[in-house]
Order: sequence, then structure tokens, then C-alpha cells
Amino acid sequence: MNQHPYHLKHAMKKFLLICVGLLSVQLASAQFPISTAPQRKAIPGTADDNTPKGNSKITGFVVDSAMTKAVEFASVALVSKTTNKPVDGAVADDKGKFTLNKVLAGDYKLLFTFIGYENKTVDGIKVEKGKDIDLGVVKLSSKAKTLEEVTVTGQKDLIEEKVDRLVYNAEKDITAKGGDASDVLRKVPMLSVDLQGNVSLRGSSNIRVLINNKPSTIVAGSVADALKQIPADMIKSVEVITSPSAKYDAEGSGGIINIITKKNTLQGLSLNVDAGVGNRGSNLSLNGSYRKGKMGFSLGGFGRANYNLKVDVFNDQTNFGPNGNTSRTIQNGTGKNSGQFGNYNLGFDYDMAKNQSLTAGVRYGVRNMLNTQDYDIQSFVNGNKTGTLFRDIDTKNLSGTVDVNVDYLHTYKKPQQEWSISTMYSRNDLTNNYDANDKSAVDAILNRQKNINHSNNQEATLQTDYQTPIRKNQLIEFGAKGIMRKVSSNYDYLYANAGDPLTQDPKQPSGALDYDQNVVGGYTSYTYTTKSRYTLKAGARYEHTSISASTREGGEIHIPNYGNLVPSVNLSKSIKGTMLKLGYNRRIQRPGIQQLNPNINAANPQNISIGNPLLRPELTDNIELGASRTIKKFFLNATFFGRKTDNMITQVVQSSDTLAGGLITTYQNIGSEHALGSNIFGNLAVSSKINIGIFSNFLYSQLKGKAPIGGGISQDVSNSGLNVSGGFFTQFTFKNGWGAQGFAFLQGSQVQLQGRRGGFGFYSAGVKKDFKNKKGSIGLAGENFLTKNFHMHTQNSSPQFTQVSDIYIFMRGVRLTFTYKIGKMTMDAPRKKGKSVNNDDVKTGGDGMNQQQGGGTPSTGTARPR
Repeated sequence: MNQHPYHLKHAMKKFLLICVGLLSVQLASAQFPISTAPQRKAIPGTADDNTPKGNSKITGFVVDSAMTKAVEFASVALVSKTTNKPVDGAVADDKGKFTLNKVLAGDYKLLFTFIGYENKTVDGIKVEKGKDIDLGVVKLSSKAKTLEEVTVTGQKDLIEEKVDRLVYNAEKDITAKGGDASDVLRKVPMLSVDLQGNVSLRGSSNIRVLINNKPSTIVAGSVADALKQIPADMIKSVEVITSPSAKYDAEGSGGIINIITKKNTLQGLSLNVDAGVGNRGSNLSLNGSYRKGKMGFSLGGFGRANYNLKVDVFNDQTNFGPNGNTSRTIQNGTGKNSGQFGNYNLGFDYDMAKNQSLTAGVRYGVRNMLNTQDYDIQSFVNGNKTGTLFRDIDTKNLSGTVDVNVDYLHTYKKPQQEWSISTMYSRNDLTNNYDANDKSAVDAILNRQKNINHSNNQEATLQTDYQTPIRKNQLIEFGAKGIMRKVSSNYDYLYANAGDPLTQDPKQPSGALDYDQNVVGGYTSYTYTTKSRYTLKAGARYEHTSISASTREGGEIHIPNYGNLVPSVNLSKSIKGTMLKLGYNRRIQRPGIQQLNPNINAANPQNISIGNPLLRPELTDNIELGASRTIKKFFLNATFFGRKTDNMITQVVQSSDTLAGGLITTYQNIGSEHALGSNIFGNLAVSSKINIGIFSNFLYSQLKGKAPIGGGISQDVSNSGLNVSGGFFTQFTFKNGWGAQGFAFLQGSQVQLQGRRGGFGFYSAGVKKDFKNKKGSIGLAGENFLTKNFHMHTQNSSPQFTQVSDIYIFMRGVRLTFTYKIGKMTMDAPRKKGKSVNNDDVKTGGDGMNQQQGGGTPSTGTARPR
């Protein structure tokens, strides 16, 4: 029986190995067409009882000779020098490693092949009985004609389709140089990123964002803020997991986004410098690494400053009172935003033994966001003007985040068998304050108001996972996880008339929220691959959540414990070059601190926001059917999906009972959603130098719920409509290290329970020149450079109010980027890293639009329990 071990991160890798293994044997047969006698070809990952068995092994790593990175899924054919026939075959895994097991003694040669690379033959391999051979690193050369040219090897280098996810490889993005993660995510199929950086997947903002397969407290409060702290230059790929397996936490009803950063597997000392300067922002990044033998260290820092960001806001809202009176408020405002972001990390890894590794890391993130807004607010009652209020608002959103992890991995002789223990401690401390001054028409201060909101989110996680193959085509995984979280928020309100010191506001009492949450879960998952190229991955996860919560002013909040069984099934099949996928999963969405925090944000007195500590989780059932195919130079991927959400956490707006013309925004478990949609993505590799892609997203959603209308009364509300978005990108590579790239995206208006949120557009273009020594580059990129501003029009309404908001965002920008690599490195065989904690179980805040409508960043804190 002929067996070829291989490593497998995800079940789809096994399916790919079978398909590519067939190709490797066919290529090898074509390379050595000597004998015409019929032979049975051995397929990697399957049995062939007619193949003679030996007791020797050949291993090694396949890497790109120019870019010093692994060549994933490279084909390896073992050819007998006696018959000049391929007698065995294997496929490299995602780390470039290949293994040939049970090789008979004899003289051989190895043929290495992969699309976009020159074939390579390693001759003179003499296998002795019972002795293993380690070839070390085998380098494949690109088919590029000169070192100055860059070869675009096809769509599969840009998009990878797997049984439960889509992988977007972002390493060649020119326009993102000097940008942040939101610039990269805008170009990922199925994702939509608005102009504030809020991310949605298939029309749902209930998603989890991971960094290198694990959560970070920089994401815990606001995804939009967290993306600004991640430099685009450090992103290797983005995984969009639309149908998560049972191995993932049950949170994230819309799916999971996993951002993979670049890692170094080289020996020696290196330092990378990335810098950029522009009219809207500047950045500087220094990343160093050192590796000697079994031990490696990395130290890096990234800093980014945003400035000259301007927003104009117009807001017109009318309240219809029960006594027939009509109160109207018209607001005009101008805002300026600035921010400084930092992300610093120290990493360590150590190969304790051949089959044991230890990794550890410390990461510190800092955010300093400042927002100033000047408003004039005109009030009317029954059409008669009653006054004008001028208000200046200064908002500070500061945070410091610490993540510490220690992970251990133990592998076994049996391929794919491994056991891991992962631990993590995180803490996020936030300060979210605002100062407001009410002024007269002659700019004299009438009174002052201050809201102070300090919050923190800390969590400790312990997790263990085990997986082992069953026979040759089956894999079973199971594990357990415990998360202990403690979230707190303290808020105070101060007030003073002109000339008086600030004191406690009698109309707004201070308060505090303490929210402890413990989640204990376990899962099992089973993967089965048939000889007819079906891959089935099915599993179930159970999570039990216990909550203890209280407020200073109201005492204990009675929130019952709950348990959830979350099944998942993913099936894929390759038919004549077309991959078909069918998946079902159930997800839960727990509320975050932005939804729970009872702090009242009254920076804009006519648009008040407040959280709801009584929120319960929502449940979503998802089903999807996808197909992808490569037709010559054209790659096409189409996915159709449906979802049903109950107990939906919905942002609702209602008229204020005490403030004429005022609106209050809060959250309720009052909604349900039925949605149908599709994602279509196509890419054409016109030539090795020109690549063009186009994508579109269609979503029809139907929302139902009960919206409060004041006085403790609610009424049935429903809304439905089509949401459309799409865009295109193009990439060019030229001689002498020159390259260019363009991108455009258009998002239509979005259906909400009480109206529609405005759409927006975004585009960018860039050019880059690599230095001759390939150690650096210089580039120029522009964003929205032909457009003065973007206009977003949003409408909300009910029988009690109407609200119209127009936001004008000034984002015209240009930046110059520079990168350089210092130090000399040598290739080291990639090592399998320890697994890490992956907490993907919390709902983010609102869509961010109310911040602009409401005249300031909500002072609700941004840490979230999960």
C-alpha cells in the first residue's frame, strides 16, 4: 500500500492534494515517455496495492528561488533511473514540505513542477534500505525572462477557493502601500468597507475579525478603529470564512474574516523599513527579525497619523407629537478628525524538539483619535422658529491594548496527527470622553457639558485541540475551550453655566456597568474525502454562556444563562474542472459593550444614543451554494446564499419623550431578517503582465420587528429591498521593476429596519518602481483624487418622526511610499507553528453612521464582552 503523508490546515488541502497529485503524475509521465506498457499510476493520498513497498523516506522543502517563500502544492514525481518511469508522487503542503514514504531501495531522480515555475530535476538520488534522505531546500525558478520582470502566474495566486472559505492574497497590492487594513479589505470579494472603515460580509456587519487565527482586543471594541492600526504592508492574505466549521467559536452570524500577516522563516538578521507621507496621512514601520538555529525573535513597530480629514453634516428631523404639535430640528455641522495609531509586537518561537514547538508573543496597540465638530441647531415648533443653538464638541477616543499569548504544539509520526494547547490574556483600557460648549450667536459660552466614560475589557482563555487521521481519507478533530471575561464601564456627567466650575449634572446621574461573562465550549469535527473527489466536513459545537451583570444605579441585572448547539456541514465536489460547494451552519451573535453600555451619549442633544444591558444573543441559520471554474485565462466564482436571523439585535430610533425634536438611538432584540443574495467574482489574466478583475454583490433582505414609539408602546415595523455593490481592479507589471494598479468600488444604499442608509463610492490608483537590487521600492498612490467629496444620503422614518441626513466626506488624497530591506538572510526550512487562541464570539458596535449624524463619537466605550 502506497501512502504519502501531507500536512493539512484545513480539510480542503486534502482535496487539493488529490487533484494536484494527479497532475504531477501526468506531468511526470509526459516528461519520461519511454515505455509504452500500461501502468497504474499512484495517486497521492490514496492506496495502490500493486505498488511495491519499501521502508525508506525522502523529504524536503520546495521554495521560490527569488522570493524565498514556500511554493504551496508543488508537484513531486519520483522517477526510477532503471525504467525512466514515475513510480511515486507527492504534493508539497502549504509550507512547501513534501514527503515520499515507503520508498524501495534503488537509484532515482525527482521531478518538481508547478504552474508559473520552470521544471526542475534533482538527479543522483540513491536510496538505501531503511535509510531516510532529507533533500533540504529545493529552489524553483520563476518563468520570468529577466529579474526585472514580475510574472503574474494566474488567478489562483490571487484567489484560492477552499471548502469553507475564500482566500485573497494581498501581497501584490501597490495602492495599499502606506495604507491600513481597511484599504486591503475593500478589494476582497464578498466584503464591503464603508468610508468610516466599517466592514460587512454579504450585507451583514455581524462578523468576527481575527488576526493570524486569533482575536485581539484591538478588535474588541470597534472593527473600524482596529483596521486603522494594522498596516496594509504587513498583510499577506485575507481569509473570508463564510461557512465556519465547528472548530471555530459560534460567534459571528455573518461569518469570519481572518487577516494573515507576513511572517519570516529565514535564518539571520533583517530589518524592513516602510514609510509613507501624504496630504491625509503618514506612516512609519520598522520590523526586525533574528533567527539562529531552533530559536527566533521578532520585534516590530508601526505608527500612523491621520490628519486633514473633514466631514460636513446636514441633518433634518421632525417629530410628530401626540397632541398634534410638530417639532423640527435642522442641523448644519463641520467636523475635523485626526488620529494617531500604533502597533508594537515582540515574538518568540523555539523548536523544543523535532516534533514540539513553543511560540509566545506580546502585542501592544495604542489609539488616539480626536474629533471636533461645530454645529448650529435650529429649532421649530409647528413651523415657527423657536431658537438657534451653537455647539462645539471635542471628542477623545483613547485606548491601550495588551495581548499576551503562549502556545504549544506537539506533532506525531502519523501525518496530520497533532495536539496543541493555547493560552491568551488580553486587556483593553479605553477612555471615550467628550466636551461640549453651548454658545450664543456672538460666540459667547452659555454653558458647558462633559461626559467621562472609562471602560475596560479583559479576558483569559485556555484552549486545547487534537486531531488525528482515520485511515487514509478521514480526519477527526475535537477540542475544548474556556473564556473568562470581565468588562466594566464607568461614566460621569458634569455641567456648568458660563464662568462656573464643572460639577455633577443633576439631570444626568453617574453610573457604572459591571459585566462578567464565562463561555465554556467543546466541539468535534469530521472530514471525509472520497476517491471520486467529494470532500465532506461536518461537525457540531456546544457552548454554554453564564453572565453576571449589575449597574451602580439599578443593582443586579437578571440575565439567564444559555446554551447553544451549533452544527455545521460543508460539502465540496470537483467535476471536470469546476468546484462545487454546499454548506450549512448555525451561528450566534452575542451583544457587545457598545450595545450594552447604559452610558448616555448626548454630545448632540438632538441625537442621543444609549445601550441596553438586557440584550440577548441572536441566532442565525446560513446556507450557501457556490461554484468556481477556470476557463483558460478566466477564473469565475459565484456563490448563492440565504440566511434567517431570529432575535435580531437591531439599532432602533425613537422620538424623545422629554426633548422636543430629539431622537434617541438604542438597541433591541426586536428584529428578524430573511435574506437571499449572491456574490459573483471574475478575473481575467490577459497576459503575464495584465490582470483584470470584476466583482458584484446582490442582497435582498426583508426585516421585521417591533420599534418603540414612546410611552412604553411599540408597533410592528417592516422594511425590505435590494442592496447592490460592486467594483473592479486591474494590475499591470512592466520591465525594469515598474508596476501599476487601479481599483474602484461602488456601494448602493442599504436597507435598515426604519429606512435606508446612504451609499458611497471609492477608487484608487498607484504606481511602483522596484530598485534593481530588489531590496526596496518607491511608489505613488492616490485615492479619490478626481473627486472633491463623497455624498451619503440616509433616511429613517416612523409614524412618530422623519430623519434625513446628508454627509459629505472629503477624502481626496495622495501619498508617496518607500520600502527598504536591510540585512542578509538565508533560507531555513519552514516549521509548523503552534496553534493559537481564536476567540471569535462577539458582536461589534453599530454601523458607525450615527456618530456622524449625532455630532460626535458615542461615549460608550469600545471594549466588548463576548
